[in-house]
Amino acid sequence: MGRNRNSGLRKRGGIWHIDKQVLGHRIHQSTGTSELKTAELILARRVEEIRQASVFGIRPVRIFREAATRFLEENTHLATLRTYAFHLKELDPYIGELPLHQVHMGTLQAYIDQRKKEGKKNKTVNGALATVRRVLNLSARLWRDEHGLTWLESAPLIQLLPLHDARRPYPLSWEEQHRLFKALPDHLSRMCLFKVNTGCRDGEVCSLQWDWEIDVPELGTSVFLIPGAKVKNREDRLVVLNRVAKSVIDSVRGQHPQRVFTYYGRPVRSINNNGWKTVRRKLGLPIRVHDLKHTFGRRLRAAGVPLETRKILLGHRNGDITTHYSAPELEELIEAANRVCSGKSGKTPALVVLRHRTQSAGAR
Repeated sequence: MGRNRNSGLRKRGGIWHIDKQVLGHRIHQSTGTSELKTAELILARRVEEIRQASVFGIRPVRIFREAATRFLEENTHLATLRTYAFHLKELDPYIGELPLHQVHMGTLQAYIDQRKKEGKKNKTVNGALATVRRVLNLSARLWRDEHGLTWLESAPLIQLLPLHDARRPYPLSWEEQHRLFKALPDHLSRMCLFKVNTGCRDGEVCSLQWDWEIDVPELGTSVFLIPGAKVKNREDRLVVLNRVAKSVIDSVRGQHPQRVFTYYGRPVRSINNNGWKTVRRKLGLPIRVHDLKHTFGRRLRAAGVPLETRKILLGHRNGDITTHYSAPELEELIEAANRVCSGKSGKTPALVVLRHRTQSAGAR
């Protein structure tokens, strides 16, 4: 093991590590280099940072990548962790090496320009900007070092882009639904039929498990209660089955011991796969998987279902809503969900969809 007693550096595995106490603070970290002179410079910088912080209250310089790493490590419980990680990975080439105080709208402009050049919508870019804003706010308001100093003196204003180019929801007409579901592979058609009759999100449908089914013998039916860990808003999600959704569940019962929806015995990771995309392009429908949830919501509203009932059926966050329901309350929810079921003709007066000519001409 190499060692430089004077500088407080130890060499392990070919890399110099700092092991030194300065003004009552222990420095114990890797320099990331095998060059002694470079390691000594890094150590000198760390010693000076501690001296400046202890004596003069000057913050050590931290780069954005360090803050991003801490953010991910502290939020492994979030359902949106993968999205945050994706955004931070995309941002790293642009701001990863920048000191925190140099991250602002000016230094983010190159990232914004590149994403717009790639044809990304402002809403997509805003997701990354909101992630940066959150990391900077934590650095300025919550995270403190061993000297009691926040990582950043103050967080800059990170402005989100205007949503003038946002894509509008595309609720399906009954005729479009018939064409789409008929063209989809059987396993996707069943999942989509369930989704458009329950308002579940893609991930909720794909992860649905038989253990989450709860029998309601008083009504001769069942419901599903999805654990909050599997739901975007982290609240338990009650899934009420109208007669169409119930028929879908019954058609796949017994096919798999754990998962409700599978393909050749394997869980389906996403409805938005190549099979879905191929059929959508073939039919020329500008619909996305999430539009099936919008379709369910629009049909409920058109059928005169009250707002509070719609919130429960769609799984929206509502602090006043409980997952403890009486049989009459569940019966009311099921009756409301059944109001969006089509009749024998495949049509219903519950929803009239108005289209611009250009919107129905083909997929975007």
